[in-house]
Parts: sequence; structure tokens; C-alpha cells
Amino acid sequence: MPGRANPHDGPADFLAEMPPPDSFCAGAELVWSVRASRHRRPSLLAPPCSATSIDTVQPIYLDFNTTTPLAPSVQESMQPYWAEHFLLPDQEHHGSRAIAEGLERAREGVAEMIGCDAFEIVFTDGGTEANNLAVLGLATDCPPGHMLISELEHDSVWNAARSLQRAGWDIEAVPCGSDGVVVAEEFTVRLRTNTRLACLQAANPVLGTLQPVREVAEACHAEGVLVHCDASQMFGKLPVDISRLRADTLSISGHKFYGPKGTGALYVRRGLVVRPIRFGESREMGVRPGTENVPGLVGLGTAAQLAARCAVEAADRLSELTDRFVFRLRDTIDPAVEVACETSPRLPNTVTLILPTAAHHLQRVASPLIVATAQSAAPADEMTRCLAAIGMAPPQIRGALRVSIGWTTSQEQIDRAADLIAEAWDQAMHHR
Repeated sequence: MPGRANPHDGPADFLAEMPPPDSFCAGAELVWSVRASRHRRPSLLAPPCSATSIDTVQPIYLDFNTTTPLAPSVQESMQPYWAEHFLLPDQEHHGSRAIAEGLERAREGVAEMIGCDAFEIVFTDGGTEANNLAVLGLATDCPPGHMLISELEHDSVWNAARSLQRAGWDIEAVPCGSDGVVVAEEFTVRLRTNTRLACLQAANPVLGTLQPVREVAEACHAEGVLVHCDASQMFGKLPVDISRLRADTLSISGHKFYGPKGTGALYVRRGLVVRPIRFGESREMGVRPGTENVPGLVGLGTAAQLAARCAVEAADRLSELTDRFVFRLRDTIDPAVEVACETSPRLPNTVTLILPTAAHHLQRVASPLIVATAQSAAPADEMTRCLAAIGMAPPQIRGALRVSIGWTTSQEQIDRAADLIAEAWDQAMHHR
């Protein structure tokens, strides 16, 4: 049935249906799993690939915190809605019922992923709009007041908040420690009688650090303050349960967990009023106007079902590969290779290395690797901001290289990536 993931499929099963590596993700080399037997627990990864499948001319994609490939079952679920089911869900035609039902199944899939009711999910065009809608939509009904935002938040949260300063809002940054975690007390001591909203992400995409959303929410709720959580980086890596996080609103971005780009959602706690920030014909329970991206949202729902079902298995395997990567680097280069915020609770797929030479130079030498580095040009990018927030100096930031692995990353790719970085390191050290 369109819009539903096959309940028998595991991670290895849906990855087996992926298109050839050269047909997607800007040519990045990704290793696809072989379909697992229905009679055994599927493995998250493919069997070992041949020595020729990954070499110095084949890119190795290790930037999954930026974006992820589209899962085959997601693409398949979207297909009927491009042509066959092309009507709008609210048209007065019997054919529109299938479209409306597809959207509702998608809404139920997203709700199931975080453990809420379907009517608490508002579809958006991505995480940025969801963050904007939460910050601005909650502020609309309030007199100008005080807002707390962690230093680590995404630009879509910060820039939305800054736009409110012209209306008289006081926006205050909440610092994090050198461990990359914003402790609840940093919010508590800054609460005022006119504090309206606090914003704290669930996980940081640069450092991988997990934030104490529940503790902050409980402290803020005790003072009547609402809490928004950008949870975009959590899905597909760790289970997410809104009853544990206790946030009032929560942002979701489809392309971060093997769903389509241009799709997302905002969880809005029942009874909470979020005003629209765009205007037009009423959609999404009056919160968001405009024609629905039906194919994309159906895909989002399918991706949510996959993420909910595979999160525990994914977390275990991602953690195993991440540990292997760091161990191999230290064994090859230097036992003292620094990992940012290594002792903090972190996403199982994220490692940010702090190297003694410019990361962009290593990236040029190890050119098959697709990883993330800080941009030196102004304005500061997210990676630069987050590293500066934990107290890193410009030379350290220039030496930062983030590796974020995904469901399609193989052990062979991890080993090859570590070897390429070691080779680039050697070259850099010899030319100093």
C-alpha cells in the first residue's frame, strides 16, 4: 500500500533496493546492503565489499548529519502521488480521498516515531520552517518578553528569534560548557518573570552532544515557560520519545533520516496555540497555509516508520563503527588524536576530530572523503559557531574535521577513511 513501509523489511532489506551508487548523492560511493533472509535478523550493513569497490578515486560519503540518501521504500511510497494520485486532498472528487488518506497515514507515521497523537503533527517544508513556526508562532500571542536560546542552536532558531528583537523581545544566549552540553542550571538561573520561551536542541550536529531537554523543560515548565526543541539530528540515530523530552514543540526534518528533502514537521503539544507565520488558504489545522507537498509528505511518513523501527539497531551499529574509526586513527596516527567532547553523551554516528593542521588541507589530500570542515569565510558557519561555543581557538577550529556516518556506511569505508586521513596527516606533517 502506498505510504507504508513493508513491516517485514529491516535496514538491510530497504538498503538492498537502493539505486546504484553512481546514480545519486552527487556521485558519492555508498555501499548497499544485500537483502537479508526473512529467516534471520537482518544486518544493518552489507557483507564485506571487494577491495576494488572502494579506492582512492571513489568518494566515501561520511557527512550524514548534513543529509542522507533517500531510502528505496520511501521513494517507492512516493511514486503513485506524482501522477496517479495527483489531486489535492480537499478537492470535491472521490479520487481525492486516496490523497487525503495517504497524508493521514504519513501523519500517523510521524506521530508514531515520536510517540504522540497524529493531530499534534503539523507538516512543514523542512526543519527550518518548523523552527521558524515554533519560535514566531508561539511569540505571536505573547506580549514582547524574554527568550532563552542555547548557543548551539541552528541559525533557523537564532535568526527567527533575532527578528523578534525589533518588536521589543529580549533574546539571551545560554552558554554551553567545554563538554558541549548546556546544563539545565544555565537556563534556570536566567529565567525571569517575563521569560516566554526557551529553545534547546536535542543533539548538536557538529559535536554530536546530547542535550538535557527534559531537565530544561521541567525547570522551565515550573515557571510557566514554554520549551521548543529542534530534534532534527536525532532521528534515524536514536529513539525519540516526546513523553521523555517533555518539549512543547519539536522540529523534524525529513532528509536527515532517509526521507525526501523539502519535508518536515512540527510537533505541537495538544492544547497549545501556534499561530501561522504565513498567510493564505487554511491548511494543516489552520497553522500552515499552502498546497501540501503530497508525494514528499507521504515519503516523510514512510521514512518515519523506518526510523522508528530501526533506531535501536542503527544506534548499536553506528556506535560500533564510530568506535572502530577512532581506534584505527589512534592506532595509525597518534594515541593522542583529539575527539571533541569525547566523554560527553553523544550521537552514535558523530566524531569531530581536532587535528594539528588545517582540516581543509587534509580534505584536499584525502579527496575521496566527503566530510565536514569549518568555513573560514565570514559569516561564521554552524561548525565554527559550535566549536567556538565550547572554547576552541581559531587554530583548533581550522583543524576540525567532522565525520558522521550512516546506515549505508560499511566497515571497509570506515577503515579506508581512517587510512586516508592518516596518509594526509603524514603529508601535512612532512611539509610543516
